[in-house]
Amino acid sequence: MRRAFLLIFALAIIASLLPAQIRDTKIISLPQTSAVLDAAARLGLDLLAEIDGRIFIAVSPSDLRKIEKLGLFYLCDTRTLAPPASSTGPESSTSPIGAYHTHQELEDDLTALQSRFPELAKIIVVGFSLENRPILALKVSDNPGADEGEPAVLFLGCHHAREWISVEIPFLFGRYLLENYGSDPEVRRLVDAAEIWIVPMVNPDGHDYTVRVYRYWRKNRRANDDGTFGVDLNRNYGQAWGCDDFGSSPDPAADVYRGTTAFSEPETQAVRNLILGRNFGSMISYHSYSQLLTYPWGYTTLPTRQSALLHDLGLQLAGLMTAVNGREYFCGQSGTALYLTNGDTTDWAYAVTGMPAYTIELPPVDYLGGGFFNREEDIAPIFQENLPAMLALVDWTIAHPNPVPELSGGSRPFPRAWSSASGTIKK
Repeated sequence: MRRAFLLIFALAIIASLLPAQIRDTKIISLPQTSAVLDAAARLGLDLLAEIDGRIFIAVSPSDLRKIEKLGLFYLCDTRTLAPPASSTGPESSTSPIGAYHTHQELEDDLTALQSRFPELAKIIVVGFSLENRPILALKVSDNPGADEGEPAVLFLGCHHAREWISVEIPFLFGRYLLENYGSDPEVRRLVDAAEIWIVPMVNPDGHDYTVRVYRYWRKNRRANDDGTFGVDLNRNYGQAWGCDDFGSSPDPAADVYRGTTAFSEPETQAVRNLILGRNFGSMISYHSYSQLLTYPWGYTTLPTRQSALLHDLGLQLAGLMTAVNGREYFCGQSGTALYLTNGDTTDWAYAVTGMPAYTIELPPVDYLGGGFFNREEDIAPIFQENLPAMLALVDWTIAHPNPVPELSGGSRPFPRAWSSASGTIKK
């Protein structure tokens, strides 16, 4: 009882310090019916979880008025807004978010890796965010300063700001490769034969906002014309962008707002330019939560031309992940396994390159397991169960270079123009 009182008291203090737009956000639950799901899609609401037949949604006052106008009955569940208590280990005392990385801490740690392993690691600024934060890529290769034309694999994290665990898994993979290159022959073989590109934080502005202001923030920090903020970066890519208002929203207030045009945001432009400038043969974009591994298409339930390949390889990767800790990852096409999304990263990347492009929704499986709020002690086991699949995807890509684009008649729409010498980070 005392702990619950202290939690409520702490939340009240925090809430009083938040901007009104965030302070007035509530979490409500509604019965999981077709009418509710249809309304959520049309209104672009922020669905947080599905538990015991109810949908939990973060709503602003304007969202709540729309729901009431539709005559939908809801319950207030704002108490679920609070993340679980953090660990209090030594790492927690040196960082505002404990074992997780702020943008500055990520830059510092990536730079330290480059200093420790200059013959294997190179930090490259692939673009800048709206608030002028560098979007950092770690290139791991036996000759990272050169463009050798080797098969390349891309690991992306943190399109959505509140999904902190999605930063840590790709970062830890880069560190693992570098620290084990000298002692593990298999790691050495993969690094020697491929270019491994890691962008742990695609959305640095949004992530910073989750650290300083509002832990549930999802989008980037675009100032929209109607006074709202943010574009959902994972609805801002070019494939099937805005093809309907179910897989994304035209409403700037919506958490799945797609932006004014495809690639309107500098963050998605940075990813686009990186992909079009290399010989990428596969990709994983990390998100949370749900324990899913999904592949294109997300904007439709129709299959791609390579659906059998995407499914079979995805099953192999999911099986490797499940085998480590026994935590099961479901594999399926995004448009059928999850929900319809248009303008998402993997649909576009697959369409223009033909490479297997996967979204991995990291643990937990549901909100009862923590939702977006993984404990600090969750980071290491989640990485360990993802590691075999990451290594296997690099191995597969080395054996299957030069994918054929789905939509461009067998050739990439742009020449390879990226120079790894450009944009090198300067301290």
